[in-house]
Amino acid sequence: MTTAAPAKTKYEAIIGLETHCQLNTATKIFSHSSTEFGTPPNTNIDPICMGLPGVLPVLNQKVLESAVKAGLSLNCQIAPYSKFDRKQYFYPDLPKNYQISQYDLPIAEHGWLEIELIDDDGNPIDKKIGITRLHMEEDAGKLVHAGSDGLSGSTYSLVDFNRAGIPLLEIVSEPDLRSGKEAAEYAQELRRIMRYLGISDGNMQEGSLRCDVNISVRPVGQKEFGVKVEIKNMNSFNAIQKAIDYEIERQIEAIATGEPIVQETRLWEEGSQRTISMRIKEGSSDYRYFPEPDLPPIEVSKEQLDQWRSELPELPAEKRHHYEEKFGLSAYDARVLTEDKLVAEYFEAAVTANANPKQVANWVMGDIAAYLNTEKLAITEIAIKPLVLAELIQLIEDDTISGKIAKEILPELLSKGGSAKEIAESRGLIQISDVTQLEAIIDDVIAANPKKLEQYRNGKTKLQGFFVGQVMKETNGRANPKLTNQLLGKKLKG
Repeated sequence: MTTAAPAKTKYEAIIGLETHCQLNTATKIFSHSSTEFGTPPNTNIDPICMGLPGVLPVLNQKVLESAVKAGLSLNCQIAPYSKFDRKQYFYPDLPKNYQISQYDLPIAEHGWLEIELIDDDGNPIDKKIGITRLHMEEDAGKLVHAGSDGLSGSTYSLVDFNRAGIPLLEIVSEPDLRSGKEAAEYAQELRRIMRYLGISDGNMQEGSLRCDVNISVRPVGQKEFGVKVEIKNMNSFNAIQKAIDYEIERQIEAIATGEPIVQETRLWEEGSQRTISMRIKEGSSDYRYFPEPDLPPIEVSKEQLDQWRSELPELPAEKRHHYEEKFGLSAYDARVLTEDKLVAEYFEAAVTANANPKQVANWVMGDIAAYLNTEKLAITEIAIKPLVLAELIQLIEDDTISGKIAKEILPELLSKGGSAKEIAESRGLIQISDVTQLEAIIDDVIAANPKKLEQYRNGKTKLQGFFVGQVMKETNGRANPKLTNQLLGKKLKG
């Protein structure tokens, strides 16, 4: 008698993200130093961000406005009363040896954002991810490791304090994510929202958006969380997904082999495509938080809150639903068009000018997108404006020009602008849709090809394409294709 092998334990990942979003204010969070990226080291500094004795920080009003708008956009409760705290830690790139942050009374809590996943059949699946909190804080400086003796790595480090005091929003998600794909989409949606609000460029390559992942695994059905591991050093959405997928497998393998999982911080190593241990994770008690004595508490009035709420734009998730329901676009089209706010505004302007939404989407996502990529331009920088694109589409739909002719004149519209109709007329490209004129041309073509006509009438009906081609040749491509086919069909049959 044989016994069945025990069922293999199935595991699920529990994932939460801590995201630092750098705000695009002109000056730092507590001082007047510039936040410009790429300036020479230690030029955007001042006594306040350097923590010199006797200086006092003053909160940048624009930072508070950005934090509240971000909180509202993430469906958070905005605290009528919040405060700043000192978070103690001793890094060479932290001039004061503490960071001004928010601890127990953050500016925003208890929110959510909606992510959209596409299943294998191309259908959208919406999922809400909880937001635990959003708070304001200042960034630290930057260590630059240089020199090497060839054995022990860098022999010295340089410190650039330009980044010290740059305003950040830290956004902490609930542990509602279950895969690397979901986490990457969450981070992308967060960036879309920040860009739509105009409060951050979200460029991960420049450090404007930095994500730390907290991840553990547990047997499916178990309520208790496993041991949490943090992953840092991911500078792209692709890296976030790969790092999480790797770490899930690493932790499941460790459990299977009896290896203990320790609470630690690990780094994603892009070259080897793996996570490596960095340090044992600190707890909040290690930071010795206490209220910041140099900054007063923050009170947001109802009037101010209502004003900032009224200034919020339509956000990406709302636009996606809007495009699918009102314009009948596919989930894919809606997603592509809403990725960039400027592209969405261009699309909407063309549709407002009575252009067919699907046709606008096709042109924007096709020929126009290709031109933008080749020329490395934003959609606001091209010469063809939304009204002209609407005009071009209308010319096709009313048979003034063909789609082929539209593509011929598009390069000039993209680079020089102008009127689509005027360009088509000046080049002699207006479509021939006059029945009498087309019939005369068709009669000449048929008369010039008696053998082909005989073959057609003996059953080779595919030769109609030959006759269409000859008509197009005679008219330099200006014959109305649909009407030409209809007229030819009647005349060829005799």
